[in-house]
Amino acid sequence: MKKIVFLTLALVLGSAFSFSAQAQSADKDWAKFYRYAESNAALTKRPTAVLMGDSITDNWGKWDSAWFEEHNFAGRGISGQTTSQMLVRFRADVIALKPKYVVILAGINDIARNNGLIELPAIFDNIVSMVELAKLHKIKPVLCTVLPANQTNWRMDLGNPTPKILELNEMLAAYARKNRIPFVDYYSEMVSSDGALNPEWAGDPVHPNIEGYKKMEEILLSSVKFR
Repeated sequence: MKKIVFLTLALVLGSAFSFSAQAQSADKDWAKFYRYAESNAALTKRPTAVLMGDSITDNWGKWDSAWFEEHNFAGRGISGQTTSQMLVRFRADVIALKPKYVVILAGINDIARNNGLIELPAIFDNIVSMVELAKLHKIKPVLCTVLPANQTNWRMDLGNPTPKILELNEMLAAYARKNRIPFVDYYSEMVSSDGALNPEWAGDPVHPNIEGYKKMEEILLSSVKFR
């Protein structure tokens, strides 16, 4: 009898713990609205541009914050994010700030399946949706190529991402041409002969080092005349 009572209690407690863990997981701020909530509230002037992206943009703002301040740019990158997450927080982190421009650099984490499998057309559609939202709110969109990478070092099992990066970049370039949207081609200027991020500018297989960010700054400012 005691064994039965003990087993029943163990099952009840186990179920309660499992439900609690599931509830906590469900309560997570999936899009990470919290990340820039205070920074957004503290802004005292309209940014010239919001740079929207993932860890590449996130690190950029940390490594060269003086450049962002000099040009009145607001960095709104979040490490690990996919285009689906960026689209969800686009209103809070871009539209609400009323910038003149939004510079969208995204896609590598989708290709790496950070939030599960997503096909290239769906990645493209998420980016297009951000562009359309920007236009609706009188914000000028700027599209960027995904940076070169011949491996995603946290998902080595997926193999070389270069073919998908190239295909997505072609989709974005064609859309930008058709819709007369400024297009920033980081890829062509930063790729090495084997499809990797040029070692001169690479901190790791996906992320630039400080010299890489300086190169990106040069490319961006020569591609778009921010006014």
